Amino acid sequence: MRNIKVLLEYDGTNYHGFQRQTDDLPTIQKSLEEALGLLVKYPVTVTGSGRTDAGVHALGQVINFFSECRIPVDRLPLAMNSLLPKDIAAIEAQEVDAGFHAQFSARSKVYRYHIYNSRIPSAFERLYSYHVPQGLDIERMRQAARYMVGEHDFTAFRAAGSCAKTSVRHVYRLDIEHTPPHIYITVEANGFLYNMVRIISGTLLYVGRGKLSPSEVRDIVNSGRREEAGPTVPPQGLFLMEVKY
Repeated sequence: MRNIKVLLEYDGTNYHGFQRQTDDLPTIQKSLEEALGLLVKYPVTVTGSGRTDAGVHALGQVINFFSECRIPVDRLPLAMNSLLPKDIAAIEAQEVDAGFHAQFSARSKVYRYHIYNSRIPSAFERLYSYHVPQGLDIERMRQAARYMVGEHDFTAFRAAGSCAKTSVRHVYRLDIEHTPPHIYITVEANGFLYNMVRIISGTLLYVGRGKLSPSEVRDIVNSGRREEAGPTVPPQGLFLMEVKY
């Protein structure tokens, strides 16, 4: 039995997230397992590095699955792509040791939130960014971001419904890149709570718009009060960029 690791990218627009649902809703996992089942002629269970939500995209999602298939790993992405929908693509594959687990072996993940900051919306960016027409103070946003780097209790940045045993996470970096009209908020951490990146991004947007000061973000982190943080911004601006092992 071979343990195969696959790097994926996908457009999450038409999917109800990564994880297979109890009903017949379209998900990334469902599409992958159906394609692999056709390829190897028996059911395959896929393990993902994490569950991206409905409408969220990925450039660096990682899965693994066990199979007795004899397809060479260098040819497996081509075989998978011949059966996958066009908005899901297998980029590369490799055989790994039996102990590798796409989720539990990960050391950190990198997410990026894309903001289209222009008075006029873009017809082409609408599915892959959040349109913000107001002017934003990028330097204040960067000052606020510094208060979220390090190990903290991120209860204030966790949506209701999270089943995580602890809300303590270590954010290794939180960078804000500004290439008008694009703003990219990049967060790398050892793990993420439900909607954590989208709430962090919403909070930084409040700072950029003058609704919060940078020092108030420090107080929000310490308070653990969700109602004091910014809103949960829409999913289409969020991308899973990389999983590090």
